Amino acid sequence: MPKRISAVVGLGAALLFPLAALAALPTAALAQDHDSAELAKQLSNPVANLISVPFQANYDCCFGPEDAGKFTLNIQPVIPVSLNEDWNVIIRTIVPVIWQDETVAGQGDSFGFGDVTQSFFFTPKKTKGGVVWGVGPAILYPLGNDELGTEKWGLGPTALVLKQSGPTTVGVLVNHIWSVAGQTNRDDVSTTFLQPFYAYAYPNSTTVSINLESTYDWERDQWTIPLNAGVSHIYKVKEQPVSLAVQGRFYLERPEQGPEWGVRVVATLLFPKK
Repeated sequence: MPKRISAVVGLGAALLFPLAALAALPTAALAQDHDSAELAKQLSNPVANLISVPFQANYDCCFGPEDAGKFTLNIQPVIPVSLNEDWNVIIRTIVPVIWQDETVAGQGDSFGFGDVTQSFFFTPKKTKGGVVWGVGPAILYPLGNDELGTEKWGLGPTALVLKQSGPTTVGVLVNHIWSVAGQTNRDDVSTTFLQPFYAYAYPNSTTVSINLESTYDWERDQWTIPLNAGVSHIYKVKEQPVSLAVQGRFYLERPEQGPEWGVRVVATLLFPKK
């Protein structure tokens, strides 16, 4: 127990340090740009025509008999590519770096990359009535080791639809991935990801949001449903817009030895078009 507590304290300090450093910068360095409110609205749209690089730090608590902790840093670049005057493709990549306590006594801690997920959303440039949609493939790359990954290549469809009305964004993102190749001695992958989300962006660029990052494992007939809620705000550090977000997470449904709760801190670098 002391080992886990000290690890959590250390990780918490590592997460809070950059936030404290930004907060300590002179007010002029964090002055709001007149476009910050629009940036906040774009950030609520997963397929906006905006380059962004989120660094999403997650801590989840209480896995297995040892009540283990798990820290995941998701590096999630989002890159829009113009195909022609009518269509964009939005490339969203999630690269997880994972540190996990031993879940069973004697097993030892684990550290390394998790499997990478990359989605390609083909979306029209013109919208009607504030409705935005995108469809395309999702690919699972087996970058994780035998403890932190599936060791399976995966492929499947992904889709998103949302509506933006004034400061409000509401929508849903879904994908399903089947394993198509990989280590034959590992379990097959067949998972559905379903994420309904809601966000409200205030004129000062502060955004409150809530979502469900639901996953259904068809191989194990098991839902995992964390409810995330939090707040974000866009700052300007010199000339670089940065969104900082904090969220809490509670698991409405989980595997028997799954996590109970979690916290999330996100720093997102924004690169709006000039």
